[in-house]
Amino acid sequence: MFIFSILKHLCVIQVRLNVGVPPVVCKDCYQRVLAEFTKQAKVPGFRPGKKVPQNILINYVGKEHVRRATIESILKRTLPHAMSSVEGKALKDSVRITTNFADLAESFSSPEDFLRYDVIVDLEPEVIWIPENGYKDMKITVEIDNAITAEIASEFEIKRRHKALGSLRIVTDRGLQVPDVAVLDIYTANVKNDSSDAGNIPSTESKGFQLDTEEADNLPPGFLDSILGIRPGETKSFPLVFPESWQQENLRGVSAQFTVECKELFYRDLPELDDSLAEKIIPGCSTLLQVKESVLQRCQEVEQTAKDQATDNAILDQLCKMVEVDIPQSLFEEQGRQLYGAKLLQIQADMKLTEEQLASLSSPRAVNEFLKSQRENITNLIKQNLAVGDIFKREKLECSTEEIVKEVENSVAEFKRNKQEFDEERVRDQVQEILEGAKVLEWLREHADIQYVTR
Repeated sequence: MFIFSILKHLCVIQVRLNVGVPPVVCKDCYQRVLAEFTKQAKVPGFRPGKKVPQNILINYVGKEHVRRATIESILKRTLPHAMSSVEGKALKDSVRITTNFADLAESFSSPEDFLRYDVIVDLEPEVIWIPENGYKDMKITVEIDNAITAEIASEFEIKRRHKALGSLRIVTDRGLQVPDVAVLDIYTANVKNDSSDAGNIPSTESKGFQLDTEEADNLPPGFLDSILGIRPGETKSFPLVFPESWQQENLRGVSAQFTVECKELFYRDLPELDDSLAEKIIPGCSTLLQVKESVLQRCQEVEQTAKDQATDNAILDQLCKMVEVDIPQSLFEEQGRQLYGAKLLQIQADMKLTEEQLASLSSPRAVNEFLKSQRENITNLIKQNLAVGDIFKREKLECSTEEIVKEVENSVAEFKRNKQEFDEERVRDQVQEILEGAKVLEWLREHADIQYVTR
């Protein structure tokens, strides 16, 4: 139907299609455009839908308008055929017609002419494995945080629910002890040394801080021991050093002087933990044994989910190190914008941004800053996705139509339930990508040598 040639770039990532549309196709598109104008145009002296002489119709609509509409029709009709030469290799949303539309209009003086235009499209990058097929016998070490096992977590959960059934009573005749609850005003000052300046540390100060002495893990080591025995109205001052593993990086290794004032002090008046509380702790349970079994099962499920997630993360990290890929800029930007869009949705859900704030965060400048700051993370994510896709093809894995249809229906129902707009074709693509990824990870877990170590 038409002629085209492919000019490959040296990087084998991008191709240029030189498309030549023969007169027979141009003329057919021209006639279709005139037929459509005949239906829509209300030419004086002619009833709607009646055939209008061609010269009268063109004079009424405008020769330039007809020409532009014909070119648009030709492009729309022939571009998919041109793209068939790179079917299965082209990246979605990467097609760009590089010939200026004004140049096309100028060169296309008659439907009897050839119409020529150029298209550039990014191809799916080639994944190079180092070593070749190295994914087939991967050795993976997964670090598991074993500080809190399912058994310990279940004990904590039962204890937490038990405490929720109790009452707080005011302590009047003694100082703070475990397992009391205290209301504290906390002030901190940075102890001046060679690498820091003296002054308050606002991020660590708190008024009306409620401290459960059985849950003091979020406080610096030594804090609880330093205030044991404190009474309501009493103040204690003591130095502490934030550990190097502290969550806030700016506080790691910082020496601080804490001043703590005890405002109120309570002890818990708890009912006896026996079968009579089973129903209140876990509805549907009649004995404490059933409660323990139910909570333990839930905690084991959470623990297994965390273990599986850690395993998948370790596998994906390893895949990223085993592949070399030249990533097209269009693919990088598409992935980055998707991540940024998801981040904005989360921020909007958490903070309810104003239209002005949302517009500022959605600006090209904000997006570009995100792409720049997250280049390494975005690049690694793309490499992981491409590696997973390559394995899916190499190992001839499959997702059943039933699986895809079911997940698409669930996703569409979720969008509708939340009254969110969606593109069903894009939803289907995303569902298929997720299912394919799950199949690959399952295959890799079965074939990899996985060792678990605690940290």
